[in-house]
Amino acid sequence: MTDAPARRIPPPAFLSDPGLRAVLAALPDARIVGGAVRDALAGRSVADIDLATPHPPDQITAALTAAGIRAIPTGLDHGTVTALPAGRGFEITTLRRDIETDGRHARVAFTNDWREDAARRDFTINAMSMTADGAVFDYFGGLADLHAGQVRFVGDPSARIAEDYLRILRFFRFFARYATAPPDPAALAAIRAGIPGLARLSAERVWSELRRILLAPDPTGAIALMAELGVLAAVIPEGADPARLAPLTAAPPDPILRLAALLTGDAGAFADRLKLSGAERERLLALRTGPVPGAAADDADLRRLLADTPSDILIGRSWLASPDAADLRARLTAIPRPVFPLEGRDALALGMEPGPALGAALRAVREWWLQGGCVADAGACRAELARRRAG
Repeated sequence: MTDAPARRIPPPAFLSDPGLRAVLAALPDARIVGGAVRDALAGRSVADIDLATPHPPDQITAALTAAGIRAIPTGLDHGTVTALPAGRGFEITTLRRDIETDGRHARVAFTNDWREDAARRDFTINAMSMTADGAVFDYFGGLADLHAGQVRFVGDPSARIAEDYLRILRFFRFFARYATAPPDPAALAAIRAGIPGLARLSAERVWSELRRILLAPDPTGAIALMAELGVLAAVIPEGADPARLAPLTAAPPDPILRLAALLTGDAGAFADRLKLSGAERERLLALRTGPVPGAAADDADLRRLLADTPSDILIGRSWLASPDAADLRARLTAIPRPVFPLEGRDALALGMEPGPALGAALRAVREWWLQGGCVADAGACRAELARRRAG
């Protein structure tokens, strides 16, 4: 087994997590790997914590069970066991090496070589590992790249991309979040050459990565680079204009709102092709169609809009139409959404018979309520309903 000299740092705060400490005590040869190490070294908050170990899954499970920690075989084909100390999940994977890859999937074998496992990872900043006492093992210069703001593939970029074409999109996701230096020329050349391989990916995988790119604090540089290389046209053939993202950098990160701005073509076709969820599709189409509140609208106008459309959709439309309209968005946030105070039972209580005429009467009163700025209360609306019935 080969290894690299470790660089010792003060143990990051996440290493004090009691559940993680329990897992590391049960698996003393394990290390934290991937994103948790990267983000700790970058001074960012750490979310998911994954571990690796040279031991096979059955030994991992036995050691966890002996320590009183529940172990679930969540991915035995790839050597992954999930430990659940106190209900929190930590994925633990046996060190691996690739035997065969096809651009989407990999057939792996277990190994006890940390460097060999790190060599199969995508980017240098994701290929570091850390022990329980803060010793960092960095085989490919990931720490230097992290400090330099450089997103660089491990080894030959073309080989890494050919193993899994999703790595093209992952490059832009990490570029959007970590890059401060110009993009690596070798990476750009390999990405450009690998674009045809994107067609081999599932729609779900493409949307998952594109969504994460759009969720970055400021994805404009990454999206512009995607457009320059031809990647954006490959994943959004319906049409996209990166320049339309710039005004939204002041808005809270919202991938669907940013997608609504970015798309220039058929949003419904995009949503269907990449298999967005029903809620995502509905929100995307709602943001791109329907009335847009204007800065000159008075409160009655805004109440009328809010009666038919949720405030988050109206606020999103205002971002798309008028990014500088901060006062308008503040007003939309402050005004409670009005609710028409009558129901069918109110008409029945007046002696109206169920049927089309009842529905038409309620719709007419609701229109009257809307025209009045949505301020008439239930009593006033009932009186209007009675007046219309009598007339």
